[in-house]
Order: sequence, then C-alpha cells, then structure tokens
Amino acid sequence: MNTASSPSTPLMSVKDNRSGYFARAERWLDERGKGAWIAAMVLGFILFWPVGLALLAYMIWSKRMFNKNCNTRTRRGRVHMTASSGNAAFDAYKAETLRRLEDEQTNFEAFLARLRDAKDKAEFDQFMDDRATTTDAPTSPDDDAAAEPA
Repeated sequence: MNTASSPSTPLMSVKDNRSGYFARAERWLDERGKGAWIAAMVLGFILFWPVGLALLAYMIWSKRMFNKNCNTRTRRGRVHMTASSGNAAFDAYKAETLRRLEDEQTNFEAFLARLRDAKDKAEFDQFMDDRATTTDAPTSPDDDAAAEPA
C-alpha cells in the first residue's frame, strides 16, 4: 500500500472542508444579494466587532460593496457566454452571431470616432474662420483715423 500517492490526507480534507464552508457561505450570501452581505456585516459588528470588520474588508476587497450584483463571477464578460451548450449547430450559430455583433460594435465605434473627428474639424474650421475675420477688421480707433485723410 502506497500512502504517499493518496489524494487526500486528513489534514488536507479538514482544510478543504473549511474552505468549503466559506465558499458555501459566500455562495449563499451572493444568492441573496447585497442586503444579505450588509446584514451579515452588521451582525458581525454586533456579535464580535473583528468579524464585522473582516466582512467589511472582504466586501471592499472583493468589490461586492460597490457592484450592483454580488454574483460577479458568472457574469464577467464572455466567460459565461462561451460555454458549450452541447448542441454543435447552436454553438456554431451562437459563435457566428457573437462574431457578427462584435463586428457591428467595432464598425459603430469607428463611425463614432469619424463623427467626432468631423465635428472637431468643423469646430476648428469655424474657429479659424472667426479668427480670420477678427484679424481682418480694424481693431482700434487710431487705425480708422489714419485711414481717413484730414
């Protein structure tokens, strides 16, 4: 019997269970939303203030305090959208639709950039025209008197 190759030792299983408790508690609070996190933090402050302080620090560190939804892990970008459904035809359709939407987004952003550039150029041209007309006009009464013969 080879004990060195056993996948879990008693010490590791205790550690796994302990992290399992925290993971389950975190998942349970995430399912109930931000209010559950705040209630847990307040209860932690009431029962034993370091627990409340630790929950507050964890909420700020994990950005749960400032997100609209606590369950951010499953909704980050395309991580959730790229999972296979098991249906090859649907996965191909989904991939093509996502590619087409990304192309449309890229084209729209390019259009907005061209629109901003055109607006900036028009504003700059208007500024230069206004500046040219103000420098062509006489600016002081002495210039007007010098232009007229006495």
